[in-house]
Amino acid sequence: MNKQEGNKSGSLVKWLVFLALAAALFAVDRFVFSHAVVRVLTMAALVLACANFFIWTLSLLKPKSHRGRTMVTLLSSLSRYAAALVILCWGLSLLGVDVTTIVASVGIVALIVGFGAESLIADVVTGVFMLFENQYNVGDIVEVNGFRGTVREIGIRTTQIVDTGKNIKIVNNSEMKNILNRSDNASIAVSCIDIPYSTDLEELEKKLPKLMEEIYAAHKDIMLSAPRYLGVQELGASGVTLKFVAEVPEENIFSGPRVLNRDLLIGFKKLGVECPFPQLDVHNC
Repeated sequence: MNKQEGNKSGSLVKWLVFLALAAALFAVDRFVFSHAVVRVLTMAALVLACANFFIWTLSLLKPKSHRGRTMVTLLSSLSRYAAALVILCWGLSLLGVDVTTIVASVGIVALIVGFGAESLIADVVTGVFMLFENQYNVGDIVEVNGFRGTVREIGIRTTQIVDTGKNIKIVNNSEMKNILNRSDNASIAVSCIDIPYSTDLEELEKKLPKLMEEIYAAHKDIMLSAPRYLGVQELGASGVTLKFVAEVPEENIFSGPRVLNRDLLIGFKKLGVECPFPQLDVHNC
């Protein structure tokens, strides 16, 4: 079971648990004894049940676009914060506290600052602007402060990024600065391969277009187009270095060069070209 399926089943289980707890507390309040605390607990369980049911319903959606997946994760995050806010205000009201008077007298901004939540405001506001400006979405490959990974979840306050090693970095939205979104354009896989000086370069170059098409036909799931031969990159000590490039999606930026190196090596051997290696001549006098 992957994490997404685990979250889906977890939300469903939480919904059932909170719903059963709300029903049990309601029965206690109705038939055993009635108390403000019991009513608050009943209300909290019911609100959490509704929130988890909403989250579970969202998890059933399977949007194909990155934008759609972003909206699903954002609404899930928003529902959690909304549930907490409803429980707080409704709970105080059930306990006899006039919430309207508190907000009117103190002011909502002063109340938030009083709780030391200035950073929370910055995270939420930044997250809203990033959402409307469409800077990145769930599924995009981004680089933030040297950490490269795929955006897994965008919340009201934080963004989760997972790298190729399955390490998860949680970044406050206000700290998502100087973002490099690598999913917007194709990336370039580069391969440099050496051939002996004795190779007939002109004859080899005539055969390269066919080899490039064969490599592309075998790896259309990795490459966006056929690799291109750019020419002689360097005249090395042991051979002539040829440079090849191929356009690949960003998620294949590491596998692309490996595949290109392998197929070029095999292809050159089939063409009768062996890759050189350093050799040392020893003369006995």
